[in-house]
Amino acid sequence: MWKISKVARREFVDTVKTRTFLLGLLFVPVLVVGIVFLSKMMAEKGGGPRPAVRVGVTSPANELFTRVTSAFEEHNESHPQSPLALRPLPSDSGDQGKERLRRGELDVSVVLEGDLEGKDGTVQFYTYKPKASQIDALWTVERLLRDAVIDCRYRARGIDRAVLAEVQNVPIRRVELGEEQGREKVQSEGQRVARMMVPFGFMYLIFIGIVGMGQHMISSIIEEKNSRIIEMLLSAVSPFELMAGKILGLAGVGLTVMILWGVAAYGAATWRGINVDIGPDLVAYGLVYYVLGFVLFSAILAGVGSVCNTIKETQSLMMPIMLIFVIPLIAWPQLARDPNGDLARVLSYVPPTTPMLMVLRLASSPDIWWGEIALSILVLVVGVLATIWAAAKVFRTGILLYGKRPGPREILRWLRER
Repeated sequence: MWKISKVARREFVDTVKTRTFLLGLLFVPVLVVGIVFLSKMMAEKGGGPRPAVRVGVTSPANELFTRVTSAFEEHNESHPQSPLALRPLPSDSGDQGKERLRRGELDVSVVLEGDLEGKDGTVQFYTYKPKASQIDALWTVERLLRDAVIDCRYRARGIDRAVLAEVQNVPIRRVELGEEQGREKVQSEGQRVARMMVPFGFMYLIFIGIVGMGQHMISSIIEEKNSRIIEMLLSAVSPFELMAGKILGLAGVGLTVMILWGVAAYGAATWRGINVDIGPDLVAYGLVYYVLGFVLFSAILAGVGSVCNTIKETQSLMMPIMLIFVIPLIAWPQLARDPNGDLARVLSYVPPTTPMLMVLRLASSPDIWWGEIALSILVLVVGVLATIWAAAKVFRTGILLYGKRPGPREILRWLRER
C-alpha cells in the first residue's frame, strides 16, 4: 500500500505541476466568471451603435403605411443604437425595390399586397446577400410589419388592441414554499431555468472528471512505455501497484478539478442572484459515484494503454468505449424528465453509465428509493472489481510488449492465465 501511495503521489504531482494543466484548470473558472460579467455588462449597456438598416416599403394602403411608419419611429426612439431607416416606394414601382437591393441602396425591400385587413394579404420580404450582423434587425423588421398588419386588422374589426392585451395579461407569481410555515420565496424565471439545468450540470461535471482526467492515463502510459521509463518503474513496484497508483493519483487530480470548477459555477450563479439548490447528500453521492466511476474508466484505459504503443492506436479501441459513456449526455433531457422511467432504471445498473445516470436521477428527483441507490453502488463496485481484475492481467503482460499490438485471442489468453 505504501508503494501504491508513492506512485499516486508522483502521478498527482507530475500532472498538476505542468503549465498546461494549471492554465486549463484556471481557464474554465475564469471563463465562467468572464462570461457572466460580460453578459451582465452587455445587458446593462446594450450593444454598440451600428448603421441604420434601410427598409424600402411598398404599400397600397396609406393607413397601413402610416401605421408602419409609426412602428418604426417608436422602435428608433427606444433603440437608438440600432435604428431602422424607412424608405417609401411607390406602389407602381414594379421591380424597383429589387434593383435597389442589388445596387446596395436598400437592405430590405418589403411589398405589402392584397387585402391585408382581411385574411388574403401577403407581406413579400426581399433581401439580397444579407449580412450576418443584420439578421437580428431583419427579425425586428418582420415583427414590426406583422404587428402593424395585426393592428390594422383589429381596427377593421372594431377590436381595441389595448383592451385585448389587458384581458390576455395574466400575471403569475411563482412562490416556492419552505419547510416551515411562513418561509416562502418568489421563484424567478432564471431560477427555474437553473433548477432545470442543475441535473445536467452536475452530470456533466462528473463526466468531465471521469473522462477528461482519464485521458491523462492513456497519455501517461504511452509516454512512459515509449521512453522505457516503465521498465525502471516496474523494477521497484509490481504492475498492479503501478496501475493502482496511477489511478488513485489521477483520481485526486480529477477531484481537484471538479471541486474548483463546481465552486466557480456555484459562485457565478450566486453572483447573478440565482439560488442553486444542491444539498450535502447530493454532493456526497456525487463524490461516491465519481470515485467509483473514475476507477472503472481508468482501469479500462490502463488496460487499453498497456497493449498499444501510440496514441493513434488507442483511438480505434476508445471509440466504442466512449460511445457507451456519452449515452447519458445524449439522452439527458428524456432521463431528467422521467428519472424513474424504465430507461433510466436500466441504465442505472450498467456500470459504465451508472455514475452519471444516478447523479442525474438524484439531482432531478431526490426522492429516489434508497434501495435503488444501494443496488446501483453495489453493481458499480462489482463492475469496478471485475474491471480492475481484468485490467491488471492485461496490464501485467501488455505493458512490457513493444511492436505489434496483440490481438483479441492473445488478450483472452492473458485473462485465462493465473
